[in-house]
Amino acid sequence: MTTTTRPAQAADLPAIARLFDLYRQFYEQAADAQRAADFIRQRFERNESVILVAEDASGALVGFCQLYPSFCSVEALPIGVLYDLFVLHEARGQGAGRQLLLAAEARAMADGLARLDLTTARTNTTAQRLYESLGWARDTVFLAYSRRLPAH
Repeated sequence: MTTTTRPAQAADLPAIARLFDLYRQFYEQAADAQRAADFIRQRFERNESVILVAEDASGALVGFCQLYPSFCSVEALPIGVLYDLFVLHEARGQGAGRQLLLAAEARAMADGLARLDLTTARTNTTAQRLYESLGWARDTVFLAYSRRLPAH
């Protein structure tokens, strides 16, 4: 299968929302098509993220990634957080994930970012192998913490 990558367009939002809902389910969230559609639409309309898509030869979207702008205070430079990367099960192993990562890197460089950061599940060894094959380095210095805040 031949895939190409490109920036998302408004017409892609329904297909991206479907992929995003599947991505959330991969990370053990309940299916919620409306929540996925609202979230993706808001990020796109508010220009709060960069969404890149992978499409097959027929033009169907088979994957996406989403980059959020951020900053590194220590380096005093802008960085990007590659928070979402997802490829449909049937399209995995055919290079779409690799192409999305390379497209994200090219976009980050064009935007003047110093680096990209990402996290993945410890059990997602397939993705880890892909990241490492492209030169991503596992952090062995810092520990990551999060704290869930009470609902508003």
